[in-house]
Amino acid sequence: MTTTTVNPVLRAAPAPPAEAAAHFRASLAFHADVSDVAAALAADGDPGFVLVDCRSTESWDQGHIPGAVHLPTALMSEQAGRLLDPAVPVVTYCWGPGCNGATRAALALAELGYRVKEMLGGFEYWVREGFAHETWQGTERRAADPLTAPVDAGECGC
Repeated sequence: MTTTTVNPVLRAAPAPPAEAAAHFRASLAFHADVSDVAAALAADGDPGFVLVDCRSTESWDQGHIPGAVHLPTALMSEQAGRLLDPAVPVVTYCWGPGCNGATRAALALAELGYRVKEMLGGFEYWVREGFAHETWQGTERRAADPLTAPVDAGECGC
């Protein structure tokens, strides 16, 4: 008896192109990345969405994205109607890829009737890509992490 080694990448066959396209199109309807959010916020005029930081007050004070609305996930149900316009799409963020707080916040907002996306990478990648952030002490900006930051001033080229 011979055993065949299966390439772990192809253990499950890739989806047919039409199915893959539908999946990735749907993914883009739910997610935005840090560089795209930063570019939209930096452009002249209204970005067309409101950015929501769903972390605790202590985390917000440690650092947050300029212009973001602070709305902790635990308070979504009671405060979203007061802080957010239901006609304006929302982009949520939390700490980073190891946290699903932005996902939970997006779910809560969707259940309240808001159109919502989650910002992949969260606050961690915002800072790692070298974008300005606000703390209780003022505005800060760290040097971009060369392993995560776009090579060309805010554009990864992808």
